[in-house]
Amino acid sequence: MNFAQIPGQKEIKERLLRSVSEERVSHAQLFAGPEGCGNLALAIAYAKYISCENRGVIDSCGLCKSCVKYEKMIHPDLHFVFPVFKGKNSGEPVSDNYIEKWRDFVKKSPYFSVNEWLGFIEAENAQGMIYTSEAAEIIKKLSLKTYESDFKIMIIWLPEKMNQTTANKLLKLLEEPPERTIFILVSEEADKIIPTILSRCQLLKMPLFTTCDTEKYIRERFGTDDGKAADIARVSNGNIIRAIELSERADATLDNLEKFRSLMRFAWKRDILSIISWSEEIAATGREPQKNFITFSLRLLRENLMLTLGQKVNNLVFLTGEEEKFSANFHPFINGENVYPLTEEFNLACSHIEANGNARIIFLDLALKVTKLIR
Repeated sequence: MNFAQIPGQKEIKERLLRSVSEERVSHAQLFAGPEGCGNLALAIAYAKYISCENRGVIDSCGLCKSCVKYEKMIHPDLHFVFPVFKGKNSGEPVSDNYIEKWRDFVKKSPYFSVNEWLGFIEAENAQGMIYTSEAAEIIKKLSLKTYESDFKIMIIWLPEKMNQTTANKLLKLLEEPPERTIFILVSEEADKIIPTILSRCQLLKMPLFTTCDTEKYIRERFGTDDGKAADIARVSNGNIIRAIELSERADATLDNLEKFRSLMRFAWKRDILSIISWSEEIAATGREPQKNFITFSLRLLRENLMLTLGQKVNNLVFLTGEEEKFSANFHPFINGENVYPLTEEFNLACSHIEANGNARIIFLDLALKVTKLIR
């Protein structure tokens, strides 16, 4: 992954390049930005540039021994930590047990959500976490001297998924960093990282992609025609992961739309038997798909409120074709009075799912509360 392969983000790239040229690379950096901003891709490109043996002014050479190993993601001084799950036959829940799958997944595309990653490693109902056992692995790796590069670089994807013990041990490493070690924390929810870690990291805020950059990327990667690429770029609103999903996996979006449509229809009719069946059906899916549905629902609530407020004329509504057809009739039911309590209920359901609550009870409770609020 070179900087040139990442669309846009010109200012961020210039800042990273300047830190290397001026030899002002911080030992602990936090690449913070919303899902789909490309911060993992930038972290990998940055690490590659730091380690490059013949780096240019604006990018890695791509040809030296270091760059070749980085391209395969097998450089001995590059380490990754990422959320995994406790599988019955997968041994200790540490990143190294999934590193081959991680390499294959990231090489395919560095733009993906945690749901996609956990689906790839067949986490099923399990939630992705960075467990206590990972802390010992981090200490072990970073206690070694560098093999080939000037620095050991550890990229921690989604540090907000760390449990408290792991976070505390990482804090000690950040306070007394091993010699010639660089930590790059890549976060989508930096507010969930413990404050003591945040205070010890140099913060780099990542913006979402521009519509033009997203459109160009979609055209080049998928060969999409100009009209469709422009529509996808507009709807994705700077989230390149969503743009890829709309280009590749329209079925997943349609499935979430159908679940949302059914919920609202049953809630309006106050069809309790159908609501119970609906909650049992969604409870049978994995926890990450359940959270994905809630995220989708929150977005659809926002877009329908914008429609109700007449903001389509101001280009503040971001809906796909099928979503727009549904919302044309549905949006009058979402207004300033019920959108906030509805949003709170969906967020509360997500929190309960993350806390490993009983999905059947959680979604039945959510559906009954929606029944009360939608009228």
